[in-house]
Amino acid sequence: MAPLSKTNIVLTYALLVFIWSTTPLAIVWSVDDLHALWALVLRFFIALPLAIGLMLILRQHFPMSKTAWHSYLAGAFSLIGSQFFTYVATAYLSSGMIALMFGLAPIMAGLIGWLVFGQKLHYLQWLGMLIAVMGLGLICFAGEQASVNPVGIGLMLLSVLSYAASIFWVKKVNAHVAPVAQATGSIFVSTLLAICILPFIWQYLPTQLPSLKSFSALLYTVIMASLIAMFCYFKLVKNVQATTLSLTTVMTPMLAIFLGAWLNQEKLSLMVFVGALVLLLGLAVYFYRDFKASRNLERKIH
Repeated sequence: MAPLSKTNIVLTYALLVFIWSTTPLAIVWSVDDLHALWALVLRFFIALPLAIGLMLILRQHFPMSKTAWHSYLAGAFSLIGSQFFTYVATAYLSSGMIALMFGLAPIMAGLIGWLVFGQKLHYLQWLGMLIAVMGLGLICFAGEQASVNPVGIGLMLLSVLSYAASIFWVKKVNAHVAPVAQATGSIFVSTLLAICILPFIWQYLPTQLPSLKSFSALLYTVIMASLIAMFCYFKLVKNVQATTLSLTTVMTPMLAIFLGAWLNQEKLSLMVFVGALVLLLGLAVYFYRDFKASRNLERKIH
């Protein structure tokens, strides 16, 4: 499979950042009058036929080998594996805080690389992690009045762990599956896992249609987050480093916090705002060497 061009990568990154900046707010709106896990289950029930239909339209081959199914399972951890904890966390955190927690994905990916694959971490990366954890501590001290809850923080850490682990897992399987097929297969596996959730939430079965706002938000999570974003995501998984892919989530938190405050009247205390800035500073320190190396490479090219 030919690598993406630089322009293609930039455009894919930009689209991914936009979708991931707006998805937390869409998730919060989609559970306004739906049980959180029913919103999650419906998301995959709607996404699967759309993904299959898109594959038929594009006449894409869907590999059925053991390695391909292994890759689909690995990819599902970045879908239902991660989103399960995210949807439960909506009862405890604002959309801006959910996006901010996903900003920790690069650090989580770095730790997995260090612990599991023996990748070495520079002292600046360790310093960046320490600063980010300090920022997270400041946020936790802000209290529930600022739409922050330790339970929600814990759930989001599990969500980010699932997401980061999925990146490494898909790359390790290296199934050479086309992005559209990879996304469809992972959505299929996620749908099967969603069916397993049904017995536990059947008593919360919706008895009436959701509001236009909730339904529109649900469709947005299906089309943008579960389909388009996943196609972009799996394209990038095949063409960039795991930590580099995680860098896309560094750009989204402040934009998501702004959107939450503007469109959903989410109020954040000064302590949360300071904590968010400290956390993002930690991420900047963590990636300082990568930024510097990228700049030096561009100068050599030009």
